[in-house]
Amino acid sequence: MFYVSAIQKTSPSHFGTPLQQKVYSALEALKIPFERVNTDEAITMEDCTTIEAKLAMRMVKTLFLCNRQKTAFYLFITVGDKPFHSKKFSAALDVARVSFAPSELMQTMLGTNIGAATVFSSLLDTENNVQIVFDRDVLLNEWYGCSDGTTTGYMKVRTEDIYGKFLPFTNHIPVTVEVQYGDL
Repeated sequence: MFYVSAIQKTSPSHFGTPLQQKVYSALEALKIPFERVNTDEAITMEDCTTIEAKLAMRMVKTLFLCNRQKTAFYLFITVGDKPFHSKKFSAALDVARVSFAPSELMQTMLGTNIGAATVFSSLLDTENNVQIVFDRDVLLNEWYGCSDGTTTGYMKVRTEDIYGKFLPFTNHIPVTVEVQYGDL
């Protein structure tokens, strides 16, 4: 059975990564309330169903993408049950076709491992090398469920706090797209 702790509303007593520590420091500085849980290692969206039930919200899907030359980077945040199609994403942004960025770039640029991609990595992207891209569907939800920068810590935050308080704090101006996945 997949382990999910009781809900907590305070920062962890110890941090697994430097990013995780920065996340909770930023949320405290911005006075952004959150609920969080500790879990077994969660890598896939399927792993997140128990977390979603515990926190009474839907988890976002966060994808780290790049162009072929690895010179343009995107953190695409969409709803968890929406399939991803590179062609449709690229068309919505009017950019060259993208693919998943290599795991080593994920670690060096975002400070996370596979499965832990998060909007909170914008805290580490001080030179704005990564464009934050929201699927409009995410912004329709009251709650934003995501990783705290680890594969064992997940949280629930108001979507408006992420978009309206947190991202301006990191000096990132997100782009919002409407990605339709009808006929491919």
